[in-house]
Amino acid sequence: MKTRSKVFLAVGGLIALAVIVNLLVPSEGKNEEFQPQNEFKLDPWISLKLGPLDMSINKAVLYLVLACALTSAAMLYIANRMQARPNRVQTAVEAAYDLARNQISGSNMDDRMSLKWFPFVGTLFFFILFSNLIGYVPLPTNSEHTFSLFGLEIPSFAIYAATANLSVPLVLTLMVWFAYHYEGVKKHGFVGYLKSWVPAGVKGPAAVPIFAIEAISQFVRIISLSVRLFANILAGHLLILFMGGGLVVLLGLAALGVFTLPLAIAFFMFEIVLIAGLQAFIFATLTSIYLGAATAEGH
Repeated sequence: MKTRSKVFLAVGGLIALAVIVNLLVPSEGKNEEFQPQNEFKLDPWISLKLGPLDMSINKAVLYLVLACALTSAAMLYIANRMQARPNRVQTAVEAAYDLARNQISGSNMDDRMSLKWFPFVGTLFFFILFSNLIGYVPLPTNSEHTFSLFGLEIPSFAIYAATANLSVPLVLTLMVWFAYHYEGVKKHGFVGYLKSWVPAGVKGPAAVPIFAIEAISQFVRIISLSVRLFANILAGHLLILFMGGGLVVLLGLAALGVFTLPLAIAFFMFEIVLIAGLQAFIFATLTSIYLGAATAEGH
């Protein structure tokens, strides 16, 4: 059978299935009660306020704890079970370690800086990677909708990621931002570091606008580095939410799920295989680039 025939057969099968589902489960009309944005609402599980600071425990805190625990446990587990002939798990971790050590850190900083800052860059890489990955594991975190289990009201299962909350990428970004400025001032001195923002050879009045642009770009990095991670993870979760059933519930049209569910599975696999690791790689790579550039001899 030709590829074109297979495509037409698959599309025809989906349409036929949608018609059958529509006959069995007729449209109920638009659902006004369903609020998809509430999936990302952080309801406090344990209220804890210290003056003006809200330190309440919610699902974002849970995912942060899980990411920290899994990152530490995975590294300690492999470190304590290193073998001359590594198994598959050790091989995968060693490959990820080599990527962080040589490709991310080593290729963007000199040897001294790489040796000093690799633990920080490597921790960032693995923490963001684990945080992104567990964000696609359904956990009972949706306290707005519960189900009864042996008399207990259990939160319904949902997916969420700590990095889909802007505050987490922002804090990581601020750590990076202050770190590379500290290293730049330490290496060149305060005035020398500011002078390094202007490319060598640029003198006179032309240096003023170039310095202003570079100064602005330093602050823009806070937005670009944090929002890139936050927006990609949030967008992926929203796509999975809507394609996986949110759109069906909103419109009250069960037959639509025949078409959106395969898309949800495709988005889910794409996010796990590519986006989760790619965003961790980009964040760690940019961190290394900023640290390396701040301490470089030339601009």
